[in-house]
Amino acid sequence: MTGATTPQPSLPAGFTASVPGDEDIDDLVRLLRRHELEARGWPGAQSDSVAAEVSGRGASTHRHEMARDAQGQVRVWISLHDRAAGRILVGVTVDPDLEDDVADPLAAWAYARVRTLGREILADRGMTQTQLDSGAFADDPRQQRWLRADGYEHVRDWWQMNRPTDPEADATPPTLKEGVEIFRVRQDGGAGMPHEDDLRSVHLVLEESFADHFNSYRETFDEFLSRLREDPGHRWDHWWLATVDGEPAGAVIASISRGSVGDDGLAAPDSSYIDYIGVHRRARGRGVAKALLRTVITDAAVRGRSGVALEVDAVSPTGADGLYRSLGWETRYETQSWHRDLHDEDKDEQQ
Repeated sequence: MTGATTPQPSLPAGFTASVPGDEDIDDLVRLLRRHELEARGWPGAQSDSVAAEVSGRGASTHRHEMARDAQGQVRVWISLHDRAAGRILVGVTVDPDLEDDVADPLAAWAYARVRTLGREILADRGMTQTQLDSGAFADDPRQQRWLRADGYEHVRDWWQMNRPTDPEADATPPTLKEGVEIFRVRQDGGAGMPHEDDLRSVHLVLEESFADHFNSYRETFDEFLSRLREDPGHRWDHWWLATVDGEPAGAVIASISRGSVGDDGLAAPDSSYIDYIGVHRRARGRGVAKALLRTVITDAAVRGRSGVALEVDAVSPTGADGLYRSLGWETRYETQSWHRDLHDEDKDEQQ
């Protein structure tokens, strides 16, 4: 029937919704850690990361909503990250302690709210459609069921890999092939701010390197820079640029991953995380990728980090996983990407 729309799911009886603030961060972290423990096998959420999204330097590009039950406990958290034109990252965390008869309608309400909040982002950007990009742990069928029910499609699998560091064996810088140089982005002495030319070179190399990769999209330099700086683990001295015969040819950006605190109150050692690594097509076969990876490994070892983690496409067209495994990385767990399109009108909800 033209013009008719499906009624929006309502919040279950006894629940109240609100926008979270600083006073809610601890509750959100506890909810996220319960979800990670159930779906992945161990918790890893950190207060500084959640705070950065909710009220810190990342708040301007995020929208959040949460719901508490009649007893005041946070049971669901909705997070939308306006990552770039045409991409919104979606997170919906429902308390794993809830039985399906409560969790299912709560999830339906949450994903409906995602669409409403997503359209607000579209209106702010003056756009007519975007991609909602959400995810699930591979061993979390309940989250996958909710995503499918809301029209998301499972489009990709990812291996979350980790490599421990050896403070002695890994402390030696990599040997570079002729014509290859790797240097940390230059920084001004006093302020410690990096040279913009180096940052633009890193951005350009990564954009060109990923142009033929799955779901690649162009991100402006300002969007790229602002998004990475939102991460509490971001550090300028974790950016490296590789040149081949004097021309920018590869880049890697890493960050600090704080060790999670266990039930005993003790924190695990910090590690490094490779956010991006890319090598331009014209430089492939010159050992640039391996040298960049070795550079991050050496840096982590020297800093006393416990390891280096990264994410790789399970069907990588470049066979990157083979390189990672040859350097000691192993898959720790798997995740999935789920996508759906969102329009500025209710096209997706018409009957």
